[in-house]
Amino acid sequence: MGRESARALSGLTTSATTAPATGVELSNAGRVDEFHSVDRPRFNQEIETRHEPAILRGLVAEWPAVQAARQSTAALVDYLTARDNQARVKAFLGQPSIAGRYFYSPGVDAFNFAIAETTISALLKALLDPAEKQRSIYMGSTGTSHMLPSFAAENAMPLLDPAKAEPRIWIGNNSRVAPHYDEADNIACVVGGRRRFVLFPTEQVENLYVGPLDRTIAGQPISMVDLDAPDYERFPKYREAERHALIADLEPGDAIYIPALWWHAVQATGEVNALVNYWWTDHPLDAGSPMHALGHGLLTISHLPEHEREAWRVLFDHYVFKANGEPAEHIPEAARGILGRSTPEVRRMIKQFLMRALSSL
Repeated sequence: MGRESARALSGLTTSATTAPATGVELSNAGRVDEFHSVDRPRFNQEIETRHEPAILRGLVAEWPAVQAARQSTAALVDYLTARDNQARVKAFLGQPSIAGRYFYSPGVDAFNFAIAETTISALLKALLDPAEKQRSIYMGSTGTSHMLPSFAAENAMPLLDPAKAEPRIWIGNNSRVAPHYDEADNIACVVGGRRRFVLFPTEQVENLYVGPLDRTIAGQPISMVDLDAPDYERFPKYREAERHALIADLEPGDAIYIPALWWHAVQATGEVNALVNYWWTDHPLDAGSPMHALGHGLLTISHLPEHEREAWRVLFDHYVFKANGEPAEHIPEAARGILGRSTPEVRRMIKQFLMRALSSL
């Protein structure tokens, strides 16, 4: 892969093939609810509180970047190139055989793409290069402050405080990203090209046939099902997931709100497709990721007999998910220890408790 990446650096090339249409079984899927003329109070009170995906039609239509994209692909490329500070970025490069689907190799022990290091300007030049259009290109989540430092000020997100979430940009041509979830809430805004999102509620995890947790393409576990050509013999329960699917089709200027932990697949089309997204959470950063607890649960609970796993489920429901109310309410507050209300001090106590336990293994 190192030699292939090096060759890619000398001349990034991309694919102009059309991304496949969504699978037949999704043709009757439900549609994500649409909202127009959304301002911050309406988003906070009416949309965010639903904890369901929402299309925010025309939310960023007045962005200069969107206006450039609506003028022409060349105008969008010029807009972004003029703001490039030549910082190095990483991009995925796929051969024609992957049809824009960035995924695992057949043995799920490697990936089906190479990784190249480049700049925004070189990447955009490659996307427009007519000399070689066989490979696809995909630059995933990259903070604009890293390589487009003026972007955030020129293209302001009207629904979030600037300090709450940094704009992150995604650029490529035709691509397909498998269903995955984010741990934070997300607003994704289409700048150029078009995007189709296929979304599934969190509880459809059992029907999405999720791949490895510790070896992922871009940080989060993904579904092994190809939504454009699902193998129902191998993944029979996926039919149930399809019954709960929601679809959102977005054009330049449109945005979508995706609550944390909602599964979503993303299909991008266009010679130059650009999307800017914002992840944010109000959770304390020093608490770490719930995935850490999941990993610890795999270590300590998953191998137990079923009756013991069920007993631990009861304890987790009581202490972690607070199914019965505040579990330490009967203990004097000063004596609650790691059961106390989550504060920086209590979180430090919990970490020390865990480190002592793990260091003894």
